[in-house]
Amino acid sequence: MLMEPRVREFVAAARVARLATVGAEAAPHNVPLCFWFDGERFYFAIDEKPKRARGTRLKRMRNIAGNPRVALLVDHYEEDWDALAYVLIHGVAHVVEDPTEYMLALRNLRDKYRQYRAMTLNPERNPVVRIDPERVHVWGARFAPAAFAPAAARR
Repeated sequence: MLMEPRVREFVAAARVARLATVGAEAAPHNVPLCFWFDGERFYFAIDEKPKRARGTRLKRMRNIAGNPRVALLVDHYEEDWDALAYVLIHGVAHVVEDPTEYMLALRNLRDKYRQYRAMTLNPERNPVVRIDPERVHVWGARFAPAAFAPAAARR
């Protein structure tokens, strides 16, 4: 599904996603985040915004360390419900260890979000996480074949 051009464009253009992880106590944890989609995988960084904890001490990072299975939701809302859409990605999250991959992800996050450009980020304090998709579910008229799309979506 991620290889379909309409899905790839939707995901690449999105500014925010919601990351769901599960902790050791089996309680779900869901946070919004900025991400970069390289066409196959998703990346996010633990940035310098104010947080109670830092780096790997964040709940999402502790959860990923204990259970790397995650869900990432990229969605779009409008009052015109014919325009509603989402892409739900189930995958496995890994902290990026390779310095070249880390810098590539960081460079692209900085290109997408100007706020990152002013931040001094490094692998020790600001890990980058890669999500490798395993299953993808798409929903919304924008993803339907033209013959099946609602009239409003074909205008």
